[in-house]
Amino acid sequence: MQPQPPPLSSVLGALYARVPLGMRLGLDAMRAACTRSGNPEAAFPVVHVGGTNGKGSTSAMVEAIARAAGMRTGLYTSPHLTRFAERIRLDGEPVADDALTALLDEALAIGADLSFFETATLAALLAFRAAKVDLAVIEVGIGGRLDATNVVPPPRCAAVTRVALDHQDRLGETLEAIAREKAAIAKPGSPIVLGRMPPPVRAAAEEVARAAGARVIALDDEARPLLPAAIGLPGRYQEDNAEIAWRIAEVLGIDEAARARGLAAARWPGRFERIATPYGPVLLDGAHNPDGIRALVSAVRAAREPIGAVVFGALADKAWRAMEEELGVIDAPRFHAAPQGRAAAPLEGTRPLAEALAAARRAAGPSRVVLVCGSIYLVGEVRGLLLGLPADPPVAL
Repeated sequence: MQPQPPPLSSVLGALYARVPLGMRLGLDAMRAACTRSGNPEAAFPVVHVGGTNGKGSTSAMVEAIARAAGMRTGLYTSPHLTRFAERIRLDGEPVADDALTALLDEALAIGADLSFFETATLAALLAFRAAKVDLAVIEVGIGGRLDATNVVPPPRCAAVTRVALDHQDRLGETLEAIAREKAAIAKPGSPIVLGRMPPPVRAAAEEVARAAGARVIALDDEARPLLPAAIGLPGRYQEDNAEIAWRIAEVLGIDEAARARGLAAARWPGRFERIATPYGPVLLDGAHNPDGIRALVSAVRAAREPIGAVVFGALADKAWRAMEEELGVIDAPRFHAAPQGRAAAPLEGTRPLAEALAAARRAAGPSRVVLVCGSIYLVGEVRGLLLGLPADPPVAL
């Protein structure tokens, strides 16, 4: 009689027990685990996407385009909004609970010394190998050079979307230093698409990529071509991400018609996502650093969203003061709520989430929009609350 597999709650508990190891930078443990599991990272073609902001949206667009072209796809992203299974997707859908249970159980056993993020990454690689995907789109966790996802062999294409100040304690204090870390996903013979960056930052990224033997495709700062396709993801800042996804798909040899279909069909929750409720509209955006907030404010203005109130919350290790300053141009009352995950920023007047949302709705009235931003964990919690979704604990990894 075969032993019964452990329930999903049990393997998730074992996985979450590894959270204290943090987002460990370094590839030795991950490479050893891949070797023990028969090198799943080498079993399928990969698109590898890094960047400070926009990498999740870009990854979602590339995956949607590949699916529109008839490919069987895998998509690995982090963090999750409500359920851990969102991180590992097959053909656009989160992996099923029974399959996720088996994958995590296997990854936990193979990599007893792995961190939370390394274990999740190994589970994704195992999932994509088992599913025999035609293409896996893999989002970098932090940085690039020492990120657990960088065990993949030379990809079909890599990309760095944007470079902004974030995780300076891990990646460096300047944009140029951060760009070098992110561009280090470049590998010999593989194209790498670089999004729009200030010239010195782009020069730093190009230097690293060319030294690795990659072919650099840098988006021209002056030329912003109109894509011959609708963009399924709302928000003006998605235009740059869509252009990067379009160029990646071009490198992959996907025809223009499939690119257009995929770009129009792409969905990525929690990014300029408008949710209608019986009490009035809510706009969710996972912007969690000053660069992201600036892009959000620009998108709000471009869309002429009638913002009636803002609910803001951030993690303590983020530049929350600078984010609040960027939000100051939105003329609306602001309410503070603490996101789940790690330590929250000590914002004045912080109140429980439900209370902050109710106060914001009273201030906005039934017709104007309540904007929620500052932390992807806060956005995930609000989204789950508004839509009545089941949730796994959030993890800032």
